[in-house]
Amino acid sequence: MEWIDTHCHLDEDAFTQDCAESISRAVDAGVVTMVAVGITLQSCRRVIELADRFPAVFATVGLHPNYVSTAGPQDWDQIVALAKSPKVVGLGETGLDQYWDHSPLDLQVEYFDRHLELSRDLGLPFVVHCRDAEADVVAQLRRHAQQGPLNGVMHSFCGSSETAAACLEMGMYLSIGGMVTFKKNESLRQVATTIPIDRLLIETDAPYLAPTPFRGKRNEPAHVRLTAACLAEIRGVSKEEIAGATTANARQLFRLPIV
Repeated sequence: MEWIDTHCHLDEDAFTQDCAESISRAVDAGVVTMVAVGITLQSCRRVIELADRFPAVFATVGLHPNYVSTAGPQDWDQIVALAKSPKVVGLGETGLDQYWDHSPLDLQVEYFDRHLELSRDLGLPFVVHCRDAEADVVAQLRRHAQQGPLNGVMHSFCGSSETAAACLEMGMYLSIGGMVTFKKNESLRQVATTIPIDRLLIETDAPYLAPTPFRGKRNEPAHVRLTAACLAEIRGVSKEEIAGATTANARQLFRLPIV
């Protein structure tokens, strides 16, 4: 079986000592591709460096909503330039976060728009972060969907069935992470069973949100198979079916080569 971790943060300090070993463990576990996601200009440069070093790693570039208030005046122009790097396969993560009070909402909205517009300009998919902001994210996506189907993914989706339906209607993918394995997260498991198999992705968000039985410990890309196993169980299908579908979906969305 082949797996693709569509969202991880391999440039985080948690991987400083053993990034190469973590990537190797993932490859040994059948993870053929890891998408390392940028959140600041400096982070974007680091994930591109990792993508250049490791054949199994690809990158996205963007400014996370929690960090747009600290972006320099030239940061966005440099993000646009980095987006044209050979191993950059997406934009983001972008979106809205009303849980943390790190950036004014109007500034988050502005940068979300920038990513969505750049997605259409460059033909690259976008990666959406949404925390305590479902209604606002859906409304903003709907404005852009008036120009045609959207090319993006709701990362680490943990929203309502209504939000899931709205995003799917606009042409988006939904990515499920380790939270689906948490004992008390029955509502997410119920939503996860309703996602069409051709719109389903899996991720780790490593080093965060490690699945059971590693909850509370550092997450890493090799653990994506545990989330997949949970999805297979709750959907009543084989792990092979989940592997085949989610890998094909990731390759289609991010235009990933077979490596």
